[in-house]
Amino acid sequence: MKKNKTVKRRDRDSVFPVLCLIPSIVGVLIFFIIPFIVIIYYSMVDNPISKDFVFLENYINVLKNNAFKKAALNTFTFSIISVPLAVVLSMLLAMLLDCKIPFVSQFRTSFLCPMMVPVASVVLIWQVIFHYNGALNDFLSNFGADKIDWLKSEMGQIVIVVLFLWKNLGYNMILFLSALNNIPKDVLEVATLEGAGSMYKFFKIKLRYLSPTILFVTVLSLINSFKVFREVYLLTGDYPYDSLYMLQHFMNNTFRNIDYQKLSSAAILMAIVMIIIIGALFIAENKFGEDVEG
Repeated sequence: MKKNKTVKRRDRDSVFPVLCLIPSIVGVLIFFIIPFIVIIYYSMVDNPISKDFVFLENYINVLKNNAFKKAALNTFTFSIISVPLAVVLSMLLAMLLDCKIPFVSQFRTSFLCPMMVPVASVVLIWQVIFHYNGALNDFLSNFGADKIDWLKSEMGQIVIVVLFLWKNLGYNMILFLSALNNIPKDVLEVATLEGAGSMYKFFKIKLRYLSPTILFVTVLSLINSFKVFREVYLLTGDYPYDSLYMLQHFMNNTFRNIDYQKLSSAAILMAIVMIIIIGALFIAENKFGEDVEG
């Protein structure tokens, strides 16, 4: 009898977690997996009405599209600049605050403040600073510099990179501070007793323990770099200067033109690139941090 009761209890305990997961599984199916399958389907038909199968023709047309190529190049350029800066600078800030400098709490709070500021307010501040007749040009004119139309020139990428870093460094820094505090102190103490210098401890010990956090911050920053459209759109509108025309602009304008085939193909291509990049990052992190995990 006791054995039967134990078996029934185990069966009940194993079924309950599955029942709890069902709402989440249904939600993922409805809002993620099924829409993604529909997008793949739309990317391989000529239009939603006739629905003639064209296989990769839509992808070829998107890759030949000048607007898509411009948007992809600008987004790639922005990400390749902003993501490494977001990772490296936030890690350096975390290490600086980990050194027990004065006013650590105040510094930490000041770096987190941008997270509490609404995007519209941030954009308004940036417009006041970087407008052709804005505060920055007025300041630079005191030194004899010519005015620059920051948002309507090649300098626009720099403005958006600064905005991206200003908004994201604080959160990334907190993640690195938490990771630094989790590094075993005895390992660092042994290294110090054996005469290891600061550079050796950083590259051979700290960096290896920080590798999972570096991966997470890199992926998070990469995703956020693809979401910078909000700020660029509020600053410059639907059709900004060429250097600020991002993939999100292309997607948004294509959606307005009701070109589902082009939109779906571009979305799939973007997803494939993201999967490849994130997969490569995971492989690199596993190789670099495997001895620490072991």
